Amino acid sequence: MERRSKMAVYEEANIQKEVDGKLCVNLSRYSLRCPPGGDATLVLYTTTLRGIRKTFEDCNCVRSILQTYRLRIDERDVSMHLGFLNELRGLMDRLVSVPRLFIRGRYIGGVEEVTRLHDNGELNELFEGLPRDETMGSCDGCDGIRFVPCLECRGSCRIRCDDNTVKRCPDCNENGLIQCPICR
Repeated sequence: MERRSKMAVYEEANIQKEVDGKLCVNLSRYSLRCPPGGDATLVLYTTTLRGIRKTFEDCNCVRSILQTYRLRIDERDVSMHLGFLNELRGLMDRLVSVPRLFIRGRYIGGVEEVTRLHDNGELNELFEGLPRDETMGSCDGCDGIRFVPCLECRGSCRIRCDDNTVKRCPDCNENGLIQCPICR
């Protein structure tokens, strides 16, 4: 009986902590899987490709929930950049569907987990101390898409060298795009 109560106390301490007299969700209960550059930010792996309706709608649902909190979101669109898909595959040790949310290097989950946390009012507590987005996602360079055509090759993925040979542009991705230099 005593062992069970110690375990219950441990679980309660791991799930919640008291700060200034109110209970808040503790990020330590989520697995540590930090995306590159995601140790102090909110990273959302998503897609804008409409090929699979449910996946597209799930991504829009999570994006919409997160935008209500007016947070700066590092949105990584796996359909626009193969590197983001490989990043996500490496973090999860397998291929998973999007959306996937990471907060301060902790894996929160997909659409079901984010929706549940939002409905229970726990999501806001996970966002404490994260930078706010005052621009509401609009950018003069990319209009919120986060990618622009490569400035070096103009989206062709090819550049002409001094010796008149053509080679693959080292600056852009497989679609001839680079991350927006303004809102990156």
